[in-house]
Amino acid sequence: MALKRPVRETPAPGQESVWDYPRPPRLERVDRHVRIVFAGRAIVEARQAWRVLETSHPPNYYVAPGDVDLSLLRPAAGASFCEWKGSARYFDVVVGEAAAARAAWAYPEPSAAFAAIRDHLAFYPAAMDECTVDGERVRPQPGGFYGGWITSDLAGPFKGGPGTAGW
Repeated sequence: MALKRPVRETPAPGQESVWDYPRPPRLERVDRHVRIVFAGRAIVEARQAWRVLETSHPPNYYVAPGDVDLSLLRPAAGASFCEWKGSARYFDVVVGEAAAARAAWAYPEPSAAFAAIRDHLAFYPAAMDECTVDGERVRPQPGGFYGGWITSDLAGPFKGGPGTAGW
């Protein structure tokens, strides 16, 4: 069966195409307001973040531990490996009786190219009640594996949904 190639969307003015992002991915520092709410609590308030830009993916945002209410994170079982960033560890987010399993991750010993995000935290927007960038509510990247944040300043299509594994 032939691989179906994605049809690249034409970016509107003010948008960037995820198809212009590099592979291997690039790390970029941004001065953007990142806010995450779960179970009625703001668990992240950050005015700066790192974002990882990779072809066909909306960015993942990594925030400094000092911008996270770490009292709401619990180490979770398991790990994963990224060929670019290294081994990730996971965290459950727990607010009172509400819990989101493996909703956040970090790289305690990232590769040299991603050393700046050592111990910074990223969150799956689908697992949180609300994630915003500069006040705009993000949409989660399709599928359950990737944790990209889709905002109106991005053009896709975005990897993660059915039939996109071969992109």
